Amino acid sequence: MALSSKSLVVLAIFALWGGSAGAEGYLPLTTPEAPENPDNLKILVDLAVKYEHAEGVPQDYLKAAALYCRAARLGYADAQYALGWMYANGRGVSRDDGVAAQLFIMAAEQGHGHARVMMRYTRPDATAPLPSCLLPDKQEAPVGDEPDQAYAAAFPKGPIVNLVHQLAPRYEVDPKLALAVISVESAFNIRATSPKNAQGLMQLIPETAQRFRVKNTFDPAENIKGGLAYLQWLLAFFKGNVPLVAAAYNAGERAVERHRGIPPYPETRDYVRKITQLYRKPTHPYQSNLVESSSFVALPASYSK
Repeated sequence: MALSSKSLVVLAIFALWGGSAGAEGYLPLTTPEAPENPDNLKILVDLAVKYEHAEGVPQDYLKAAALYCRAARLGYADAQYALGWMYANGRGVSRDDGVAAQLFIMAAEQGHGHARVMMRYTRPDATAPLPSCLLPDKQEAPVGDEPDQAYAAAFPKGPIVNLVHQLAPRYEVDPKLALAVISVESAFNIRATSPKNAQGLMQLIPETAQRFRVKNTFDPAENIKGGLAYLQWLLAFFKGNVPLVAAAYNAGERAVERHRGIPPYPETRDYVRKITQLYRKPTHPYQSNLVESSSFVALPASYSK
């Protein structure tokens, strides 16, 4: 796979065809040849390279794509790029520039140099469905036949729930939406800290905390106020569209703008699914005067619950 940038461009332009068409609909997440530790990303990609280029094993594009896809789902930029390359050239999967572009974008946003080059030669299409192996696993809805029952089961009464109910009306945010965010973000852990330094109940990163004047992110009331203020702003910007607000809370509003809808990141799509399972309303009232102007218009959503 050690190709020069010039070679990559030439091959992309001529779009080499190979392998069987239509395989993306049933790419497995596991194969008998996969290593015992499925999360060892380098091993997955090394094995995929062998199958793609017949290095010591029979060439098998479908197996290569399946292994790349598993590692790509776990956020490995090299795998996202390699899988995008296979879609750009129809190797073992149907040629699809829209899918390839989304995968190149995912890799490029992690600093992958070749992916940045390939973004110039593929046309992004936010409506192009991702390979099924990159989509979140389907899960059952929360326990309870009625929304109120599901809500009660997910958010048993306690001091944090009471605090949210006390503060949310000040920001005109439905307490149930705020509690869904807290549940998914931190599981109600006041001291939660993520690898990206998101902190507290609503997992505020330092920039967001500063933006909404939160001095102590581990103070429950301050953290909730900051998260509510951000939700209030996002609701105004995305005109009450709850899935887009959830996507922006996870990936940032600029990522949602750039993709004109829910970004194709497996983590973000999984996050939106979890939020919308807990908060069933697709829209939420919003204050249009909170943003100077918002001409945001989403493409038809490729995400579905």
